Amino acid sequence: MTKILMVCLGNICRSPLAEGILRVKAEKAGLDVAIDSAGTSNYHIGEHPDKRTISNAAMHAVDVANLKARQFSVSDFDEFDHIFVMDRSNYADVLSLARNDNDRRKVEMILNRVYPGSDMSVPDPYFGGEQGFENVFILLDKACDVIVSTLHKS
Repeated sequence: MTKILMVCLGNICRSPLAEGILRVKAEKAGLDVAIDSAGTSNYHIGEHPDKRTISNAAMHAVDVANLKARQFSVSDFDEFDHIFVMDRSNYADVLSLARNDNDRRKVEMILNRVYPGSDMSVPDPYFGGEQGFENVFILLDKACDVIVSTLHKS
């Protein structure tokens, strides 16, 4: 079983949405994948996703309402095969906890799956309006399509 972790700052907007989208797509594809999400900060530990994230996900038949935020930890390097981060700051924060090259190889900017080598960030919609959440959904939906297609081949 492949294990995938999605990481953003607070684990209430982007990473739970990515977790939910990938979970739906992997299930539809019949893949044996474990998916989780975490934040690099401890701001929202134990909280459900932002209500705007829950609402946006539900509009696309993705249920993230029962997820709860947790903080990324060094043990996640042992638990997960792939660690997808949403932006450069998350990337630097996760890599700062890496113990070796094996840990570092697991970490990837999620949009590099759609735009290889671009190191593009998924914008944080927290301080924006509804359209920001929809834009994030569109970006993550594309990235998760590519992730599922690569998992299907392996």
